[in-house]
Amino acid sequence: MGLHAFNAGCNAVCYQKDDRRYGMICAWASMLDYDTIGLLLGSQSATGKNVSVGAIVGVSALSSSQESIALRLGNNHSDKVDKFEGIEIRTEGSAILIAGARNNLICRVSEIVRFAGSEDDRFLVMKIIRADEDKTKDFLSAEKVLG
Repeated sequence: MGLHAFNAGCNAVCYQKDDRRYGMICAWASMLDYDTIGLLLGSQSATGKNVSVGAIVGVSALSSSQESIALRLGNNHSDKVDKFEGIEIRTEGSAILIAGARNNLICRVSEIVRFAGSEDDRFLVMKIIRADEDKTKDFLSAEKVLG
């Protein structure tokens, strides 16, 4: 049995770069300040490998009814398949936002931190440019998706 110290959500990190759409699900996300968030993207992620400081990305905190979207974005790699096929999205510049999410954030990547021993993992520090909330919706829990 694993420790469930926190309620982790399902957060879609999505953007366009060089005519390719990148997207993944990140459960390791946190508010760092009122207008700053941090997300840990694993070493296997094409989304994480291709993001850079200064990039404008969309972060969508999925709603409780979007489990199928979490599974779609959480499987495969963005450089191999179009993860967005069949998903209703909105784009603003390079940011991709998921329609119907609990929260949609447009963020600028301000720093990418790599930790000793796991240099391929990336901790993205992002400044929130704009946030749209739908407080009528509940957040999707990673525990619900992962079981």
